[in-house]
Amino acid sequence: MAKIHIQGTSDYLEALEGLAVRGDSDLERVESSVREIVEGVRSRGDEAVREYAQRFEGRACEHIRLEDSAWRAAAKEVPLPVRNSLSRAAARIREYHERQVDPGFQYELEGVRLGMRVRPVRAAGVYAPGGKARYPSTVLMTAIPAAVAGVQRIVLATPNPTPELLVAAELAGVTEVIDAGGAQAIAALAYGTQSVTAVDKIVGPGNIYVACAKRLVFGKVDIDSIAGPSEVLVVADESASPKVVASDLLAQAEHDEDAYPLLIVFSQAFAKQVCDQVEEQLKTLPRRAIAELSWSQNGHVFVVSDREEAARVADQLAAEHLCLAVDEPSRMLDRIGAVGAAFLGHYTPETAGDYAAGPSHVLPTGGSARFASPLGVYDFYVRTSLIEYSREALLDQADLLEGLAELEGLQGHARAVQYRR
Repeated sequence: MAKIHIQGTSDYLEALEGLAVRGDSDLERVESSVREIVEGVRSRGDEAVREYAQRFEGRACEHIRLEDSAWRAAAKEVPLPVRNSLSRAAARIREYHERQVDPGFQYELEGVRLGMRVRPVRAAGVYAPGGKARYPSTVLMTAIPAAVAGVQRIVLATPNPTPELLVAAELAGVTEVIDAGGAQAIAALAYGTQSVTAVDKIVGPGNIYVACAKRLVFGKVDIDSIAGPSEVLVVADESASPKVVASDLLAQAEHDEDAYPLLIVFSQAFAKQVCDQVEEQLKTLPRRAIAELSWSQNGHVFVVSDREEAARVADQLAAEHLCLAVDEPSRMLDRIGAVGAAFLGHYTPETAGDYAAGPSHVLPTGGSARFASPLGVYDFYVRTSLIEYSREALLDQADLLEGLAELEGLQGHARAVQYRR
């Protein structure tokens, strides 16, 4: 059973303070083990990747980099209805992300040409988990933004890929598939092995070992984020259906035992109705064991007095997914700054965002929506500042430049201007 917290009590404030560090995956707890894996792959390459696949997954991994013809042939095994569904989702995701394309800019000011050149990274690695469930949707949501950005080499890393994952890879524009998971896959993408050429950026969700490995290789390559457990915050007023609200909470809880199903309501009576519905729906949920543990360990219900407090709490929690099951949801959203993805109104399930609405479902977790954004085309860009002076423009600014250089005691800087007069 989730914990219920009523505004005005000490428990209410303590719960909010505790959730400020939710999803703290304690990377330090596994860092020594992950560091050993990363260094093993860095020094021994394919041999280490195979060794860790046997140790952690109990399987032999004969071919780490799959032959292009082989994985594309395996993708053809997928039934046409499944392919069509993934194709339809891919088209919607691509259409959304095409609106994020950045052409850069140039302008001239007093004889100085200035601008920003935008180009894609040369190679990106996208990681798809292979644990409790397989997610073709994650392949679409990570690889399509990279393809739209213009990345020429997109490498999917996932352990023992299924035909459904391979169809998603084909539709998304993946160019290579690596049969590897966990920290060893991240290390292979970052440092390269005998069969894997290193990439420039690694994106995609994973477990604590994947997150820790991404943190360790950052600097050698860029990463999107260090993601924690998934989470949803539902704000529901009396216009919402308790049954529907409960289903939104469980849709997130069934992801993982560590997921956070969070709820804000305006009365204890409505809170009880939702909680009763959660218990009822759990009885027939196939992933009941996972969802039940998530709900009992990490489920929190906040009973607030008004919409202003609801918005304040939502902004403080800065949730990955925010479902506003209220009247005038856009008006409430205007009061909430920090959120990964907002789902507005009674007919917008978070499920739509996971699969086919359009925006990437790779989102900031654990309150990082205060400073981080959803994965997008912009994550695969490298920007270069452009500066070009004419002789006349330099002469016009010479006194300014030399004066500022001398102010900072950098005579060499000043001379670089003086010698051009």
